[in-house]
Amino acid sequence: MTTLADLTAALDTAYPPKLAESWDSVGLVCGDPADKLTRVLFAVDATAAVVDEAIDWHAQALVVHHPLLLRGVDTVAVNTPKGALLHRLIRAGCALFTAHTNADSADPGVSDALAAAIGLTVTGPLDAKPEHAVDNWVFQVPRTHTDAVLAALFAAGAGGSGNYRDCALRMPATSQFRPMAAANPMRGALGELEHVEEERVEVLAPSAARSVVAAALRAAHPYEDPAYQVSERAPLPSSLGIGRVGTLPEPESLRTFTDRVAAALPATVSGVRAAGDPARTVYTVAVCGGAGDSYLSAATRLGVDAYVTADLRHHPVDEHLRRGGPALVDAAHWATEFPWCAQAESVVRTALPDLETRVSTVRTDPWRVRASS
Repeated sequence: MTTLADLTAALDTAYPPKLAESWDSVGLVCGDPADKLTRVLFAVDATAAVVDEAIDWHAQALVVHHPLLLRGVDTVAVNTPKGALLHRLIRAGCALFTAHTNADSADPGVSDALAAAIGLTVTGPLDAKPEHAVDNWVFQVPRTHTDAVLAALFAAGAGGSGNYRDCALRMPATSQFRPMAAANPMRGALGELEHVEEERVEVLAPSAARSVVAAALRAAHPYEDPAYQVSERAPLPSSLGIGRVGTLPEPESLRTFTDRVAAALPATVSGVRAAGDPARTVYTVAVCGGAGDSYLSAATRLGVDAYVTADLRHHPVDEHLRRGGPALVDAAHWATEFPWCAQAESVVRTALPDLETRVSTVRTDPWRVRASS
């Protein structure tokens, strides 16, 4: 039987919590990891209407993008709006799980789903996260002791490379040294030049494990003061990060592209609007699900023809266009993130095929009324 712990493990694998921004709140909000699951509902927001749908459908878990509890929450009393929703979920035996900025930066993530809906072929992130810092350790050790030293370093966290473990480069080497008066050499005589057949070894290790690896090397190495060198790999961009950049199947005008975006996303009262020359040719496109005005300069640096996001404001847009930036297409916040729900549902269906899943049909965009004229 599938449990809530199985669900959270599948979602954490797809959207690693370590990718979340420091200010964010992601993961399991309420629920017992040991509880059994049969039904899971997906939505952008945990609004009252979405909670109604989850409870009416007898879902045991609700997975959302936006955190219900984020800033300044010091009570979940039932007489508060957020507390009332949590109490209803808990009483109904329905867990709540959030994947927010970790889902934004994952590969694939929120903006991949948006890009796919629009019909883009993704080429990379809009604002790439650097790969995690990695140290390269280089040292020499007598051949008779290489295996023991490597075992100690592997136990300390070194030697990992992607999906591989116990990785090392070993090369024959000849070392020389002259023990001085205060030395206590493993071999050789004081004052005499000694030559030793050794191996030159290189291993990778997380920079966060630097002190642990150093201690393991000193403890396992036969020399009283082993020589080693540590260099940190320069930060390199990865496939992870906010937003995506891609290309259309064929170039088209901004007017036609705006219609494409509107047709790809669920309809909202605010609709889809564009800033720029309607006749401008659009082929390369950047997208960012949710509020993306902080990445206007990134889209400009990349030289894309258009940038699709949400919550754009008058003055930043005006200044952006004055600087010659790409055309802008502004859609509703909820609409740009809604395609992620199907992506997350697919992740869970693949990992946990016994579960019954569905995406909420409730539109949680808060804007409801458009003027009649």
